[in-house]
Amino acid sequence: MHTTGTGRPDRPDHPDHGPTLAQLLAMIAAGTLDVVVAPRGTGVPVSDVVLHDTGEERDEEIWAATGLVLLAVGVEAASPEAVGVLRAADRAGAAAVVMRPGRRGPGPGLLEAAEQGRTALLTRRPGPGWTEVLGQLRTALAHSVPDRSAGAAGVEGLRLGDLSGLANTVADLVGGAITIEDPQSRVLAYSRMDHEPDPMRRLTILGQEVPRWRVVELRESGFFQALWNTDDVVRRPADDRYAERLAVAVRHGSEVLGSIWAAADGRPLAEDAVAALRTAGRAAVPHLAHHRTWGRAAAWAREGAVHALLAGSPQAAHDLGIVRGRPYAVLVAEAYDGREPAPDDAGQRVLDVLALQAAAYRPGCVTARSGHRLYVLVPAADEETDPARTLLATARSVPRAELFAGAGPVVADLAELPASREAAELVVRVLRDRAAQLPAAGTGPAVASYAEVAADAAVLRLLDRVEPLWEALSGPVHAMLAHDRAHGSRYGESVAAHLDAFGDTATAARRLNVHPNTLRYRLRRAGELFGVDLADPAVRLLADVGLRLGRRTG
Repeated sequence: MHTTGTGRPDRPDHPDHGPTLAQLLAMIAAGTLDVVVAPRGTGVPVSDVVLHDTGEERDEEIWAATGLVLLAVGVEAASPEAVGVLRAADRAGAAAVVMRPGRRGPGPGLLEAAEQGRTALLTRRPGPGWTEVLGQLRTALAHSVPDRSAGAAGVEGLRLGDLSGLANTVADLVGGAITIEDPQSRVLAYSRMDHEPDPMRRLTILGQEVPRWRVVELRESGFFQALWNTDDVVRRPADDRYAERLAVAVRHGSEVLGSIWAAADGRPLAEDAVAALRTAGRAAVPHLAHHRTWGRAAAWAREGAVHALLAGSPQAAHDLGIVRGRPYAVLVAEAYDGREPAPDDAGQRVLDVLALQAAAYRPGCVTARSGHRLYVLVPAADEETDPARTLLATARSVPRAELFAGAGPVVADLAELPASREAAELVVRVLRDRAAQLPAAGTGPAVASYAEVAADAAVLRLLDRVEPLWEALSGPVHAMLAHDRAHGSRYGESVAAHLDAFGDTATAARRLNVHPNTLRYRLRRAGELFGVDLADPAVRLLADVGLRLGRRTG
């Protein structure tokens, strides 16, 4: 039998004063685990929670798992091997074993074995996965064993998962500026700024992550290797660019949850800063564990509620704290790279910054991500018609980014939010089409409200409805476009330029960068080859519709 996690099967533990199984079960989400049989009750002490692999188990192996809660991944309570797994865990002194119940639930043999032993038998409900169960139990375990060492008292009163409060408390202890990061160097929280931060801290906070070049620098210098392989504080001396920094890894057993960084904040760090940061690293374990397990799940649930609200489910407003009867508008932003959606880090960072600015814009703003797209629900004041105006101006100022952002109209009822969302999405499409038609305009943010592009948006709605019918028809315009696609000719482009210029040949030729006589020749040939007679109003209308639809497919 092998275990994966912080507990070691070859080293007996004696958790005489550890948290009990009952305490852990009381702290995790209701409906996660069921206690099937507990021969000694649920007051047994627990030392750790680990994943249990039975792939290479041997009955004759002697190993120790005193106080462990074993998550028997892959073992179903009704399976033939379940009894052997439970008995082996019981011989090793495990506090409990968790299995999947299966459709039939635990068999009689397993129940009898559980009642005759000392190890509790639990089953996992169908909803949560093993990773979620492991995270919840470990978070509960970490929070049940507070650090009583000197300096930890300052963080004991914090609400579990209050990372901003943790950062401010640790800042007071070490006498410097604190940043709490996840293992990927993304910012989870930072302390208040009493002084102007040095350039690196400013870049990190604004970007909500350590700049990539700095991560590479720290990795290549061996700093990260030292940080992740010690429980002690690692020091990076001051240089001509940045202030002195101290860092400590936050780990629960073998799992790294993140790190805490301290930087001199307008004055030298306190004399006991190293000891204080070392203590903070231990005291931060339950907070980061809680953030990893529940904070992430809560964020996903919140985004899901936003998407449900935008899809027409007003009841989701309760989960977001949105008050019914307040007017809202929807803003949609898309990050692009070379006219294509930008799923890369640069595009995502642009949306991250915009989401951060939206959250700080005004109370009640909520955001949700969907791939390369960001949705923002913006509350409006009484009789305010353009509540997202400031946010659009912010988006326009995003440097070196190709961003399209559009705001839908204000709606008075939450049930009408899908209409505002659809309008905002149309604005983005209009801006994207304009950028495609005018590539010489270069890259950079393009933003607008629905009122500013209402006519173009209405045309898009109309073309969406007409497109299926158009594809089923045939005629002169269809023949011309098919010829252009097959031979690379430019008849359609020439007709479109002529129509856009209201028949002014000189203007249309200038836009195409050709001689007016060349354009006249192409228009004449379009009539001769395909029957596209631009003197006929009906043909002009069909040509305009067909050419607009043709641009969608290139």
